[in-house]
Amino acid sequence: MTEPSQTLPPSPTPAADALELLVTCPKGIETLLADEMTRLGATPVKTTVAGVWATATHADAYRLCLWSRLANRVIVRLSQDISVTTPEQIRDAASRLNWTRHIAEGATLAVDFHGKSERIRHTLFGAQTVKDGIVDALSRAGRARPTVDNKAPDVSIYAHLHRQTLTLGVDLAGESLHRRGYRRDVGHAPLKENLAAALLVRAGWPERAKRGEALVDPLCGAGTLLIEAALMAADQAPGIHRKRFGFHGWAQFDAAAWQELVREARARASIGRKRCKNAFYGFDQSPAALAAAKANAMRAGIPALLTLKGEGVAALTRDSVDAQGPGLVITNPPYGERLGEMAELVNLYATIGEQAKALFPGWTLALFTGNPDLGHRLGMRAHKQYALKNGPLDAKLLLMDIGREDERPAVQAQQPDAKGQPDASSPMPENAQMFANRLMKNRKRLKKWLKKSGERCYRIYDADMPEYALAVDIYGDRVHVQEYAPPRTVNPAQAQKRLFDALEVLPKVLEVSPQHIHVKRRERQAGKAQYEKRGASGERFEVTEGRARLWVNLRDYLDTGLFLDHRPVRRLLGEQAAGTRFLNLFCYTASATVQAALGGATESVSVDMSNTYLEWAKDNFALNGLDPSRHRTQREDCIKWLETASTEFDLIFMDPPTFSNSKKMRETLDVQRDHARLIELAMARLAPGGTLVFSNNQRRFKLDGEVAERYAVEDISAQTFDPDFQRSTGMHHVFVIRHASAGDKGEGA
Repeated sequence: MTEPSQTLPPSPTPAADALELLVTCPKGIETLLADEMTRLGATPVKTTVAGVWATATHADAYRLCLWSRLANRVIVRLSQDISVTTPEQIRDAASRLNWTRHIAEGATLAVDFHGKSERIRHTLFGAQTVKDGIVDALSRAGRARPTVDNKAPDVSIYAHLHRQTLTLGVDLAGESLHRRGYRRDVGHAPLKENLAAALLVRAGWPERAKRGEALVDPLCGAGTLLIEAALMAADQAPGIHRKRFGFHGWAQFDAAAWQELVREARARASIGRKRCKNAFYGFDQSPAALAAAKANAMRAGIPALLTLKGEGVAALTRDSVDAQGPGLVITNPPYGERLGEMAELVNLYATIGEQAKALFPGWTLALFTGNPDLGHRLGMRAHKQYALKNGPLDAKLLLMDIGREDERPAVQAQQPDAKGQPDASSPMPENAQMFANRLMKNRKRLKKWLKKSGERCYRIYDADMPEYALAVDIYGDRVHVQEYAPPRTVNPAQAQKRLFDALEVLPKVLEVSPQHIHVKRRERQAGKAQYEKRGASGERFEVTEGRARLWVNLRDYLDTGLFLDHRPVRRLLGEQAAGTRFLNLFCYTASATVQAALGGATESVSVDMSNTYLEWAKDNFALNGLDPSRHRTQREDCIKWLETASTEFDLIFMDPPTFSNSKKMRETLDVQRDHARLIELAMARLAPGGTLVFSNNQRRFKLDGEVAERYAVEDISAQTFDPDFQRSTGMHHVFVIRHASAGDKGEGA
């Protein structure tokens, strides 16, 4: 709960028999709460951040707890002291109150303390200090020391310290009012009940319900929006099923007044359920979510009002909803907290928009999202937007009128058919057509090579157009998208829009499910950042490269476990490996070792500092049936290992990072600065007649002249780019280095 940031006393002064109340709510709905409080009999005095000050009678305060759909807590303010900074002042303020009027003999209590000062830095200490003051007051009145019960107290004490102002009160709600009692498994429903109710009010549902309109949630989850809408339409008090409120243990509790309110609420609910003619439809493709929705509706007492179906948004048809318009489509789709989820979400939002226009013309769409940029994928303009909070997340409620078919402009269809021509069945964003065309062109260009080579992992697009600064790689039936971070001169909002355009296009052109598209942002990395984990899905799958079978992971790391541009280098190593002793330095997941072993290497050593990637390497070995006694891994700083090794190798592959400052290394590594030393150390381990293949990804790399003078060097970089990387022939450099014999020269260096 967000606590009010202002605790100034209300004015005018309330009547002597009235209670001074602070009613709290989610941030952004204060004015809605004030209007609701007025309808329920209270008198709002002023709004503050996440709350409303008001006056009310005891009965009206109970009515607020029973009927408020928007409030979190109802606090009776007892005192407000200024210039409070020390524990002693807090205890003194609490001890001055007459707590016998609020805490009955033998009642248990708990103190809910918010705020801090230079001397009060922990809420538990603040709560203890307030409790000590209460004990002092009760002791002076001859009362026994009360028992603290933090789980189920008879009386909940509210204490809030903000800008040296201490407010003390009694919480009449007890447990937060958003907890209606019908929802048990919150894992399927991150949207709180009172926030859901606020969205419905903003969308005009109370008025729509009176007109008999229908309501549809195409992504209903645990049914919170549906249930709150049905409770409104059936005139059912949201707190009717709660067994206890905070005021039940309050010394001033008027049981007779409360029972009268309960009888009235039950009578209204009985009549309301019978009179409710609205239709409520909820759809979700998750069986667990639907089961939770059905259970929640049963506990809320309105199961007969809801129709729940196990269908995804894309599967909805005109027969899915048996209701005539106008009506309200309201939903709270996923927001996408990780960039990698965006491909699926872009297409989900686009599908919501397409289905809304196709199935619900003349209705209103209310969409609540923490990512308003995704809202643009709906293909409709919001006529109203409301800024709200969903927990700690900034979010917006977008309200859109769904135009009738005869009111909407025609959309040019762009999906390619089997011949590569646009297919009129699937529209594509107009401003992404050039990107789509380039993808189709690249796919056509690579078609013969792919058929001949049999490769299923390749790059289909690499920032071919500056507007779409992406690298798009195919891994079997999955797609890996890397977004190059835009320069500061590019508007971030425009860059995001283009990314979303591309993510909407990719599934259509590449004919792949959006769930199989994984997105990451590629920026300049320091040290081993490129190897650090981005997620923890553990979702890996097998791909093939020539004869090799390899594990890749498109979700959890910036790189996937397989550098596609080095495919020709791995192929070369496999061709030269027969009968050799093979060494792989900075081995990563050891895909090069796998190719060498399958090419006939008799034994190998793969060296890297990362336990994660060495375990990955072992899994790759096992996948290909390699004998671990002949093909070993070594966790070590490669420089240190070379300095102490004594074994000779016939074929060495060394692909160091451009830069590394890993704590596991004795010193930083800069490939331009340090490559001569690395090569010298590797050549010391190279058997006579052997070959060192040295590569790196420093685009402006220049080989040290002394290396070319000392060894026989051949620059084979131009030969190490397959057709899918021929637009980026500067992305790596590869040299074949051998011990020089008499007359040898470093050609091509």
